Amino acid sequence: MLVLMMIAVSAVQSQDYERLKQAFLESYTFEDKGDYAGAIDLLKQHYPDNKDMYELNLRLGWLSYLSGNFTESTSFYTKAIELKPLSVEARFGYIYPASSLGNWEQVKNQYEKILEINPQNTRANYYLGMIYYGREDYQSAYKYFEKVVNLYPFDYDGLLMLAWTNLKLGKTREAKVLFQKCLLNQPDDESALEGLGLIQ
Repeated sequence: MLVLMMIAVSAVQSQDYERLKQAFLESYTFEDKGDYAGAIDLLKQHYPDNKDMYELNLRLGWLSYLSGNFTESTSFYTKAIELKPLSVEARFGYIYPASSLGNWEQVKNQYEKILEINPQNTRANYYLGMIYYGREDYQSAYKYFEKVVNLYPFDYDGLLMLAWTNLKLGKTREAKVLFQKCLLNQPDDESALEGLGLIQ
């Protein structure tokens, strides 16, 4: 009797999984057509029974962001982060709607959390540097851009922002060398040429 019950439960779980997998598949088709509301509605039918499923919350966070429902998107991403606190992808996902809402402190906090999990993450280092640069806190920006350039010494974006940050800090010799390296990467770059023009 117990064996029969276990087989029956397993069969139900298998059917539930197949229905959920089909819903995910169809949601990608809806997304490709730009029908984000349709994709969301499809997946939400499965949400009551799977609200603690990381993948479902992540997917609904992304689709809600694409549909312009930024508040709901942050809620789904928050749930995904609660379920998998070390998830870098969920934190990057959260950043999309948070930045669209102009919640820059929340964006900054997520980048900092990502760097607690993975200090070498170049994307988080770069964009955290951009936040501080935009706030004219060049000393703080410097350490993040320096990390990017140390990890990727010929990365154009990192080089350019480290060059400008050095210039803002009055380190013209260092800025000149970095602007010149930028021009080895992109020889006609207007921003690097502008920076060099301010030094020479």
